[in-house]
Amino acid sequence: MFVDQVKVSFAAGGGGNGCLSFRREKYIPRGGPDGGRGGEGGSILLVSDSSVKSLAYFRFHPHIKARRGAHGEGGNRQGKKGENRVFQIPVGTIVREKDSDTVLHDFTAPNQEYLVAKGGMGGRGNASFASSVNQAPRRVDEGKPGEERDYVLELKLIADVGLVGFPNAGKSTLISVISAAKPVIADYPFTTLVPNLGVVDYDESRSFVVADIPGLIEGAHLGQGLGIRFLRHVERTKVLVHLVDISPYTQRDPVEDYRTVIRELEAFDPGLIKRPQILVANKTDLLGDETQRLQELESLAAREGLPFFPISALKRIGTKELVQAMARELKLVG
Repeated sequence: MFVDQVKVSFAAGGGGNGCLSFRREKYIPRGGPDGGRGGEGGSILLVSDSSVKSLAYFRFHPHIKARRGAHGEGGNRQGKKGENRVFQIPVGTIVREKDSDTVLHDFTAPNQEYLVAKGGMGGRGNASFASSVNQAPRRVDEGKPGEERDYVLELKLIADVGLVGFPNAGKSTLISVISAAKPVIADYPFTTLVPNLGVVDYDESRSFVVADIPGLIEGAHLGQGLGIRFLRHVERTKVLVHLVDISPYTQRDPVEDYRTVIRELEAFDPGLIKRPQILVANKTDLLGDETQRLQELESLAAREGLPFFPISALKRIGTKELVQAMARELKLVG
């Protein structure tokens, strides 16, 4: 199950109480204070792991707790520390405060660690208060409570190239052709309900990651269709590839399709449309002699100054040249 946003409450363990104790041993006429301090409470940490792909665990475990530390004991024995709890999360996860948009941590690489709730300190036992003027202290400290924090965990997939376009434009087919990804492909709208990632091997030493973003429609930023739920995954991409269906069987205008997607991206984040873009006319194998739609889209690309590629992802026509263009935009090749 793909889950990319969850609300989670973390409660670290409290510290154990200090112990009130005096030595009572045979042949030792004067005992002394020997109460140990309590153990620290367990903390909760998040660690990024490239093998984890979703935040689904937290959807079913929205309240995470760590154990408290054990109380101190006589004989100057310190209480056992509460065990830390460590949870693996996907690379690309952002930790936000629940009631604000403040970003506390951004996991941009594997094996990064962030402390979300710190365990409480253990209380001091009476042995800690012994002094020359107070040789029999009866004072102890209670353990400190652990931190309790509420967060929003939000996953933004890290990809070099983002494929955007209307439903059924052929994004899933393209990513299945140029990478080893195996998304669901069918001839009805909104086949792709979650983003798909694919690694494109440009050559033996160079590769890049492509994300297939579920289809946008007009009004997506207002919640239409799949809404903007998955647009957050476009934010980290370096290059945007617009796939437009130019087959004569669709009732939509290919030029208006492109402009609609641009409007939705701009409404979500104006900075997105400033990134390098490639315009792709897909399903050219279905055109036959009807080339007007292709020509109109090519003219649009010329006016906008965009690299333009007519392809058929299904027939693998033009896909090699498109991959080369992606690599050029990513500065992988000259």
